[in-house]
Amino acid sequence: TEEWLGFISSDDKPVNVRFRTIPNVIPSELDRANNFPAFVAAVLTKMEAPFEELLDRLELPQGNDRVDYIPGLTPICLADLPTILYGSDRQVLHHVLDCVSSVPKAQYLLFTTVYELEFQVIDVFKANLPFPVYAIGPSIPYLDLKQPCSTTSLNGPDYLQWLDLQPRGSVLYVSLGSFLSVSAAQMDEIVAGVQDSGVRYLWVSRGDSSRFKDYCGSQAVVVPWCDQLRVLCHSSVGGFWTHCGFNSTLEAVYAGVPMLTFPIFMDQNPNSKQIVEDWKVGWRVKKNKVGEGEHLVSREEIAELVRRFLDFESMEQMEMRQRAGKVGETCQTAIAKGGSTDINLDAFIKDISERHHH
Repeated sequence: TEEWLGFISSDDKPVNVRFRTIPNVIPSELDRANNFPAFVAAVLTKMEAPFEELLDRLELPQGNDRVDYIPGLTPICLADLPTILYGSDRQVLHHVLDCVSSVPKAQYLLFTTVYELEFQVIDVFKANLPFPVYAIGPSIPYLDLKQPCSTTSLNGPDYLQWLDLQPRGSVLYVSLGSFLSVSAAQMDEIVAGVQDSGVRYLWVSRGDSSRFKDYCGSQAVVVPWCDQLRVLCHSSVGGFWTHCGFNSTLEAVYAGVPMLTFPIFMDQNPNSKQIVEDWKVGWRVKKNKVGEGEHLVSREEIAELVRRFLDFESMEQMEMRQRAGKVGETCQTAIAKGGSTDINLDAFIKDISERHHH
């Protein structure tokens, strides 16, 4: 085996191909001859374990190198791939692979995204699967809004009434997700940096809010929960600091609000990449991490970034807000009568109805 590996390894190979060896787990020839059924059982049961262990040891390279061979994706940095492919999050990978392996057995594949936003990926699935693939998103509560981008808050929650009093596009909305957050040290830097920036902000803090006690005043509101889509659609909100969860991303896209991306784990890294590089409707708060350990973004860096992000006189910001508005229009057109989502939903319902009657 080692000799063959030496021959193979000496040749040039594609960057996405690597070779490793596994221990010889096949019984000796004598054992095979004496007990052939046991040999078959060994091959069927014992070959898998060392192979799986080998795959677990093949750590994905990390860094800012770009790969361009993933079907449907524009060139992407290794650091922007989902965190389940490396580090401590890899323990989730087996569960994800189990789900993915069941896809060929399905009758339909539904995506809770908008076709126009991710048509390259959806087209790849359509070309490679023998059953219908539909984009039926965004899967957000837009039907709860009486009007797509306006709110009536005279009798609403205090945070909406506060938003009514703020200048147009002047408020940064901050939410870092429902259940996973950053380190205490990084959170202290974020809180201090946003406060030192001098901008108005509405912050959803589901955990310990004691770190905000010295900051809240006329310029800021901190709440444990809010109607996020209604907040993002409010005219006074000019930006969204987000962990890049997919639903939050779609809500900001729908509302046409630019984003400051601060991904934490799982699919949030590639979502951030889409926001910043593909749709060009946001900025990264932190640079891609290379190597182990947390890269702490300082309060000074954050304060400067937030000030620039909400600078309405900046040509760069004006252009980004225009792009965000156009992406939002694309999203809202998709769900309107005759839009891609509307058509796909009708087609899916018609298809399953006909199958049921047959």
